[in-house]
Amino acid sequence: MQEENKSNKSFKVASYNVNSINTRKELVLSWLGRDPVDVLCMQELKTTDENFPRDDFLKKGYECYTYGQRTYNGVAICSRQPLESVFKGIGDPVYDEEKRVIGGRLGEVWIINVYFPHGDRRGEKKFYWKLRFYDRFLLFLTERFSPDEKIVLVGDMNVALEDIDVYDPILLKDTIGTMKEEREALLRLLSWGFVDAFRYLYPQKRQFTWWDYIGGMVWKDQGMRIDYVLVTKPMLPYLRDVYVDMWARKRRNPKPSDHAPLVGVFEI
Repeated sequence: MQEENKSNKSFKVASYNVNSINTRKELVLSWLGRDPVDVLCMQELKTTDENFPRDDFLKKGYECYTYGQRTYNGVAICSRQPLESVFKGIGDPVYDEEKRVIGGRLGEVWIINVYFPHGDRRGEKKFYWKLRFYDRFLLFLTERFSPDEKIVLVGDMNVALEDIDVYDPILLKDTIGTMKEEREALLRLLSWGFVDAFRYLYPQKRQFTWWDYIGGMVWKDQGMRIDYVLVTKPMLPYLRDVYVDMWARKRRNPKPSDHAPLVGVFEI
């Protein structure tokens, strides 16, 4: 981590695809005990708002805002400070049938948490749905926000943007998450006014955020970087670090998510 100005406060925003919050609750709470981030954005809650364990997070000092869905999807933001202007979804009943977007404001900074669709092989229905969701989300951003605002956009974007973001670019070429159309969709999102914070700080570093459960992939470090911290340019002066916490992914008991927490560090 870069040396911080001690006169300012380190502020951490984490993105974590938990792959079922009720299955992973004890692990997530234990991780927060190790790394008490200021804002935790979770994806794939796989539970409804009523069944989200918000009291357990409240005991840890976090107020949680949820946009849940039974069995699939679902997103949440748990924050040590209350959020303002909280929104859920993108205002489109077709795309909001799947609960994938939640956001709110902390002072001058917008925190937006998104779980983008996984997709499928080229030509399949879910392949086109993923691309359309990217474009619809971009329209939502254009209508509601400006790249001149301070925005931190995090989430599981289900795209490995470059070959360095996968463990074997030849083996994985043109598979889900590496297809040209998917990468172009993520590039369009970046072109709106975002910077990939990790790649901005570490242009040549290979670091993954997801590893398949099968074959001990995490122990071989055979994964993909599909989770991101994106920031608008007004946030760049405050950016200090982005790191992946492998402790949560390498737990054997309880069983971890297939993702590791991704943490953005800001000096505010």
